Amino acid sequence: MKMAGNDIFLIAGGRESRSPKGDPLLARILALTGLKKPVVAYIGAASDDNRVFYLWIKTLLKKAGAGSVPLAALAAARADLAKARSLLQGADIVFISGGDVELGMNVLERTGTVALLKELHREGRPFIGLSAGSIMLARQWVRWPGGGSEATAEAFPCLAMAPLLCDTHAEKEDWEELKALLPLSGGARGYGIPAGAALRVGASGSLAALGKPVALFCFLDGRLRRLSDLQPA
Repeated sequence: MKMAGNDIFLIAGGRESRSPKGDPLLARILALTGLKKPVVAYIGAASDDNRVFYLWIKTLLKKAGAGSVPLAALAAARADLAKARSLLQGADIVFISGGDVELGMNVLERTGTVALLKELHREGRPFIGLSAGSIMLARQWVRWPGGGSEATAEAFPCLAMAPLLCDTHAEKEDWEELKALLPLSGGARGYGIPAGAALRVGASGSLAALGKPVALFCFLDGRLRRLSDLQPA
């Protein structure tokens, strides 16, 4: 088994995450890191550090093989940012959880956490994203200011640690937000990660689907096209 090094894992989440036995895909991902009982720092910025959500994900991570799962709390106005920074620096893995992408990015930017996360990744720390957290690790996401029409759609920057565009568990909506993003992003490819799947992004830029096929789209010559799915190894 090839270990992950500073790979990034983009997870969609799904029914498997609700199983009382735990999530086998999450267990596989933690095994791929090669770390035994790793300390996994949890970032809940996209859910405003929702306590119930944190405790649920913490339980899943521990069932999957994690050791301790400390919360690096950032969202509150009076958050102890020095403590959060110390937790992140001391962790073996950084986990960015789900919620709202724009909210999560606003929290990371307001607290000056973006530069730290990129530094930790350069140092070799594996990162795991879940749902909105996966999108935050990618290059950009899309918004409609003021709830406007399709014509008002605009892209905004994310962490860009994974050099791609992605969406998660939106197969029932036929990846409509990802499809809206692609024409705004200069011909980039976009990956639709369905529920129960993940995308592994290697340090060299290599990509591997985990669990299920990952949809692949591109916007080329003024047309949105679906390419062959990325198949699990």
